[in-house]
Amino acid sequence: MIQAKNTQTIEKVADGSILTPKGYKAGGIHSGLRYRKKDFALLMSDRPASAAAVYTQSHFQAPPLKVTQESIAEQGKIQSVVINSAVANACTGEEGLANAYEMRRMIAKRFGMPDEYVAVASTGVIGQQLPMEKIAHGCENVEPTEAGYIDFQQAILTTDTCQKHACYQVQVEGKVVTIGGAAKGSGMIHPNMATMLGFITTDANIEPDDLKRALSPSIDNSFNQITVDGETSTNDMVLTLANGEIDHEPLTEDHPDWEAFQTALQLVCEDLAKQIAKDGEGATKLIEVEVTGARTNEEARVIGKKVVGSSLVKTAVYGLDANWGRIVGAIGHSDAEVDPNQCDIYIEDQLVFSNGTPCPFSEEQATEDLDNEKVKMTIHLHEGDGEGTAWGCDLTYDYVKINASYRT
Repeated sequence: MIQAKNTQTIEKVADGSILTPKGYKAGGIHSGLRYRKKDFALLMSDRPASAAAVYTQSHFQAPPLKVTQESIAEQGKIQSVVINSAVANACTGEEGLANAYEMRRMIAKRFGMPDEYVAVASTGVIGQQLPMEKIAHGCENVEPTEAGYIDFQQAILTTDTCQKHACYQVQVEGKVVTIGGAAKGSGMIHPNMATMLGFITTDANIEPDDLKRALSPSIDNSFNQITVDGETSTNDMVLTLANGEIDHEPLTEDHPDWEAFQTALQLVCEDLAKQIAKDGEGATKLIEVEVTGARTNEEARVIGKKVVGSSLVKTAVYGLDANWGRIVGAIGHSDAEVDPNQCDIYIEDQLVFSNGTPCPFSEEQATEDLDNEKVKMTIHLHEGDGEGTAWGCDLTYDYVKINASYRT
């Protein structure tokens, strides 16, 4: 259980999924885009749902993102999300845009809804046109059900080694509101939205503008705080739907349960983000960097991302080398204000650097700590009250192997 600042209790649902909130169905099938594996997914709300999304900041945004942005802009409502893996439909020109619209149209026609109630997402290899016969097969045959979350989670994966899902519950006006999510992401992961696909559902009653208001800080403190390889993709987004199946007054910033809801939403995002970081291509460890005492929260986040994104830090963790100099090096060229004579650095519980000089520590204990599945580093700057956390993974030989043969 997690306690929100207003004493509201937030509970994690251990076996929860994107379909735990009321009023959603999902499914996933093999449509021929990949060899044997599921590659086509559909998420559907029983009613049009308030929608909010954030998108990759790449200059080469793929056609599916443009279609989804247009759909949300119409009325702020989405009822269905269609997703394919294997082919990103990115850098595909007017034909690629037409194909993304056609995916939207086929799903809308099949389920009897306006085109603008359908969002589209694609992930996979850049520069290839969608094989539309296979896409049409997917649109015609995918069957969303109340139990279809595992098929959905499988169908959106690319180089991922595991499914990623999270679910939390919070009370709004004494009624249980559920927030569930599923995500994919393993490579091309770097902060500044999004380099992954994330889909979040809730049965809360909230208007689109307020949902976007709740989502923004959740993204800043979760998906925007992870990095695997410093690469940003062309396709990726986090899309949130709220269908209002729970009967309560619409959530706004003035609602007494707003903070609890926003905290629960952030916990879902953070949970999914950490799963993505841990599943970095070839990774063996999750790295968490907590920064306190910065001048601002933003500067703390900047330093955390810089350290967790450093190839030298990542390789040192993989090699079980407690080389705190790599951490100092990463902090030193960040865009934050740092006084080296006030900086303390911990690897797990051991202080390894303080006030500008190294500290004696147990190399044996440090090696043991670095051999855990999760490695935590803590940086105290003693400059102010700013704090932030970032997540990443180690860098291994397998990362090179996976990406050297990505298209084959």
